[in-house]
Amino acid sequence: MAEVEGGCELFSAGHRACGGCGPALAARLLLKATGKNVIIAAATGCMEVFSTPYPETAWGVPWIHSLFENPAAVASGIEASLKRQGRTEKVVCIGGDGSTLDIGVLCISGAFERGHDITYICYDNEAYMNTGIQRSGATPYGASTTTSPAGSCSLGNPRPKKDMPAILAAHGAPYVATASIAYPNDFVQKVERAINTPGPCYIQVHTPCCTGWGFESGETLNMAKLAIETGLWVNYEMVDGRVEKAKKVSRKPVEEYLQKQKRFRHLFKPARRDDVIAQIQGIADANAERFGIDIKRKESSE
Repeated sequence: MAEVEGGCELFSAGHRACGGCGPALAARLLLKATGKNVIIAAATGCMEVFSTPYPETAWGVPWIHSLFENPAAVASGIEASLKRQGRTEKVVCIGGDGSTLDIGVLCISGAFERGHDITYICYDNEAYMNTGIQRSGATPYGASTTTSPAGSCSLGNPRPKKDMPAILAAHGAPYVATASIAYPNDFVQKVERAINTPGPCYIQVHTPCCTGWGFESGETLNMAKLAIETGLWVNYEMVDGRVEKAKKVSRKPVEEYLQKQKRFRHLFKPARRDDVIAQIQGIADANAERFGIDIKRKESSE
């Protein structure tokens, strides 16, 4: 781990993120993994807004802000220029789930198809949080957002999360992984592996948002851990398109995760929606089967 440089964090405290912000922790862990020899290309989004209010910045490394749609193109150009000059800096692109799964897909696809030696980090807080909690391609099924509000004619978001890791693995990415801020060492190790793997690599890190999801700010890490313990989020690694390793868990019912968040409150009040809860449990069950994450109980010898 590159750790702190000269006793100082490379991602400084004092930025303007909400208390309990998941993406802020992800940024800090990211720079612990990369160290100073890195150039960051960042999309518009929560992380850009709270970390770089002009003329201030929390980033202690070279950092460039682009638009929602094109940080992967900017990172491609930086990587090509560094290669031409014979320089050794790593190039990391970072964007939220709206930028990554929706608006920026075109440029990400191009960068991965061309094989640029970059690492793309998506911090996934499951909606467009800085512009008012609008639904994104990463918003989970049944969640209420300002553009998929729950009501008498709506159960909330009607679509499942888009499988961006599979999309980029299909581009031929040599290394694709998912991670969670609930397991910081795992995230740091995956970033280290990605930046040291030649070619375009992708990591999607789950970063709960207390403001957009509706839970107490002190519960961020517990919420991230519950997502994994229920099977609604799976930490895994794919090498050359094949799943190499996935975190196994003793799964809990999804209800334990859902009922702690305001965005799923409509599934419990004024009347329980057991049909929708069962559908969400089905998503977790499918994840468990696909990645083999269930810890099997030992059969009794009696």
